[in-house]
This record gives sequence, structure tokens and C-alpha cells, in this order.
Amino acid sequence: MVNLKRLTDRAKQLVQKRGGTDALKEDAEELKDIAKGEGSLKDKAKQATEAVKDPGARGEKEGKPPER
Repeated sequence: MVNLKRLTDRAKQLVQKRGGTDALKEDAEELKDIAKGEGSLKDKAKQATEAVKDPGARGEKEGKPPER
């Protein structure tokens, strides 16, 4: 049997760990841009992997534009 309370609590913890709902929205937008962008599927997968490692907007922590 699935414990929905435990599942929702875990999801909330993960969202907070990654910077909250605003950071989650920024991550989703960034992944959408990568998916719509040019390049092979392999290149897009690499970009998406790097994007997910850094919660929030592109280059937010470093203050630099993303590498392309």
C-alpha cells in the first residue's frame, strides 16, 4: 500500500532542498528551452544533466551565462 502522506512529505522536502517552487519553475523553464533548442538528443541530454545539477536559473550561482 502506498503511503501518500509520506510521499507528499518527501516531495516537499525535495522541492525545498532544490530552492523552493520558484527554483523548480526556473529549472522546468530551462529544461524546456534545452528540449526546444538545437542539437542532437545526446547533446540535449548532457545539457539537461548539467542544468539539473544546479537548482534555479542558469548560471545563477556563478553569475555567468550558460555555456553552449
